[in-house]
Amino acid sequence: MTTEPRRMLEVIDLMVFFENALAINGLNMEVREGEIVGVIGSNSAGKTTLMNALSGLIIDMRIKEKRRGGERITVYGAIRFNGEDITATKPEERVRKGIVLARERHPVFPESSVLENLKIAGYLKKKSEVKETVAHVFELFPPLAKLQTRKAGFLSGGEQQMLAIGMTLVVRPRLLLLDEPLLGLSPMMQRVVVEAVVRLREQTGITVVLSEQFARPVLPVIDRGYVVENGMLALSGTGRELMANPEIKSAYFGI
Repeated sequence: MTTEPRRMLEVIDLMVFFENALAINGLNMEVREGEIVGVIGSNSAGKTTLMNALSGLIIDMRIKEKRRGGERITVYGAIRFNGEDITATKPEERVRKGIVLARERHPVFPESSVLENLKIAGYLKKKSEVKETVAHVFELFPPLAKLQTRKAGFLSGGEQQMLAIGMTLVVRPRLLLLDEPLLGLSPMMQRVVVEAVVRLREQTGITVVLSEQFARPVLPVIDRGYVVENGMLALSGTGRELMANPEIKSAYFGI
């Protein structure tokens, strides 16, 4: 008898308001240990707001907006990580707990080399751990291994995305959040990134939540997926179930 993987992340009735605009509306989801879970949705569906809420960045955004008299950001509902309520936990504390976000167009240090960027990301880790993880990053992303001394500012968009994901891996996350990692990449580079995520899970058992509007390369590799529309959960199921769904085929595959 096989036991079901432990529930790592729970999102319960999450609502996020920007002033009077509702960005996330009563969203519920769960992520089990070792899964690759996809959050699929079109542009402005609420995916990035969800990822900011999971990582805690929404807390920093709320504080900054309040200081400068900007729009009011309000969050309701609960987020639990390994059974602990982290709804009010600051992003840096969530990183210490193992929740790490690679944002859409994640900033790199353009004047530093690829290798230097990876070492900078691991400044809180032991040198031996950083060395080991950097070697693993180059194994996952062979193109980066050939560009170790190149300044990050001279990398292509796809190479910068690989570097950004590599920088998050140096922190050794337990839960890796990837916000639109395929945005702006060529189909070939999309495949490289998706295959690397699959290998990463196979080799380390890491748990991944991946938000994406490009469903075609993502659905075949996720364990389960959530389709978000206008901040609300529209559909959920296994990757295979979503691929076979006529609504998904029509909306995302054009068939």
